[in-house]
Amino acid sequence: MQQETLNFFDKVYEVAKLIPYGRVTSYGAIANYLGATRSARMVGYAMNGSVGKDVPAHRVVNRKGLLTGKHHFDGTNLMQQLLESEGIKVKNNQIQDFEKVYWDPLRDL
Repeated sequence: MQQETLNFFDKVYEVAKLIPYGRVTSYGAIANYLGATRSARMVGYAMNGSVGKDVPAHRVVNRKGLLTGKHHFDGTNLMQQLLESEGIKVKNNQIQDFEKVYWDPLRDL
């Protein structure tokens, strides 16, 4: 992998580590914060590669609050279980009250 990509991934991890307990953000919000507005998919790739890096990847969802990355977690429902353990309600892979638990690094940092 190119050094640029690794640096971008590291920046994504640093932002993801700032997401408060009990809150979520989107791939696009992290990309926007990093000045890479069209790189939401790259943020997703970074989240997929975050295993073992102490990154709360379960707190990153798509822009509609869907748990689109859940198949990258061990177990059948681990992403949902982690979110629910933080008090976030999930129904049919959709975060409930998404606006209330949404954290935007551009606005909230």
